[in-house]
Amino acid sequence: MEWSAKRVRYKEQERIAVYFEKNPELILRIKKLKDARWSYSLGAWHVPDNEENRKRFKLENTVLRAEKIEKVQQFSRWLKSKRYSDNTIKTYSDALKSFLLYYNTKPVEEMTNEDIITYNNDYILKNQLSASYQNQLVNAVKLFFRTIENKLMQEELIHRPKREKLLPNVLSKEEVKQILNAHGNIKHKAMLSLIYSCGLRRSELLSLTLLDIDSRRNLVLIRKGKGKKDRIVPLSTKILSVLRAYFIVYKPKVWLFEGQTPGEQYSEKSLQSVLKQALEKARIKKPVTLHWLRHSYATHLLESGTDLRYIQELLGHNSSKTTEIYTHVSTKNIQQIKSPFDDL
Repeated sequence: MEWSAKRVRYKEQERIAVYFEKNPELILRIKKLKDARWSYSLGAWHVPDNEENRKRFKLENTVLRAEKIEKVQQFSRWLKSKRYSDNTIKTYSDALKSFLLYYNTKPVEEMTNEDIITYNNDYILKNQLSASYQNQLVNAVKLFFRTIENKLMQEELIHRPKREKLLPNVLSKEEVKQILNAHGNIKHKAMLSLIYSCGLRRSELLSLTLLDIDSRRNLVLIRKGKGKKDRIVPLSTKILSVLRAYFIVYKPKVWLFEGQTPGEQYSEKSLQSVLKQALEKARIKKPVTLHWLRHSYATHLLESGTDLRYIQELLGHNSSKTTEIYTHVSTKNIQQIKSPFDDL
């Protein structure tokens, strides 16, 4: 009886798809496997991608898998020694692991550019994974082979996704005001207000310590932002009064915003929940994220006449091209354009 199997990502789960011509005996056998299901879109039966099923369908070389896992760990250690951020280390390591284990019978030293192209087409595109993930995968694999395997992949042969020209999502000042005033809790109000008033990334907000707030000079010191760069941003007197009111009530010990345990950093998940509650209370239906507040800060600065070079510094952008995207969403000049429809 002819059959074949391969690993797939189906509905956000790792599965093993089993292909064979319609055969009552094989169907009966596969139905007996735990969590075996039929998929019309795959045109195959599929089962959980676990060690037992990989062995069952001859998809796993245990020794080769262990060697590849060690390679990923070696790559992760190299990234740590180079002081890459924790997020980058996890993203690159996970992407590399997925790529190496996709070729379950092929040794690392035999992999080529063609394998990256095949992985892009048969795994990333087929499972509708994002262009961002595809880019991260290419970055991770290239870096791995250059540093760990001492082997250069040919840049021009690696398929990168075409850069999407998406405009940043921006809220009106009235919408921002509704969100920031939605919470009665002074701590929640202070966190969201500080993100908008200083154009912070969420990780930058949560990494702030008490010493980073310079109330005498009205400045906030952002330590090791994206790209491990320090920068300073102005602290408005209005947000300073909010922070003082917050401090009197909560008295944080180390971090500016702490969790329920004193001295413990506030979590990203809890911060996202704070925004979600604010949107519900303000009855705003847009899919707002914390980064929308940062985008809105930059756009509102531009619309108030702030020079683009200063906005670049305040946001911590390496390139002015990154900051220039806000000129495309600023409505200051666009609103002054008269439609020819008005003259009809």
